[in-house]
Amino acid sequence: MPAPRILYCHCQYAQVLPKEVKDAVLKSLCESGAEFEAVADLCELSARRDPLLKELAAGGPLKIAACFPRAVKWLFAAAASPLDAAATQICNLRVESAEAAVAALLDPSLSPNLPSGTNAPQK
Repeated sequence: MPAPRILYCHCQYAQVLPKEVKDAVLKSLCESGAEFEAVADLCELSARRDPLLKELAAGGPLKIAACFPRAVKWLFAAAASPLDAAATQICNLRVESAEAAVAALLDPSLSPNLPSGTNAPQK
């Protein structure tokens, strides 16, 4: 299995992630030398059905630094780019420390944690 790719969401528009956590994670990723994809706002990409989401979802193991795993799962699903539950790990920057998130993102192993279930969230 190839090494997981890393996606970092800066939550530019909703601004629900603590600024100090997201800034520290981004800085640590930059300083680590690891390859990663940084996006301004995953919610915006989903709303626009950006082709990058389909590319990321289909590209093998993926670690995502964003918010709640259930939210990330449905953002990709709403963009017609469902994530592979067995090959996706979400680091929840709303609740994890920057240190814990960076350690998980840079760890070469993958700990899938997408919630199960196929029902879309209720509106």
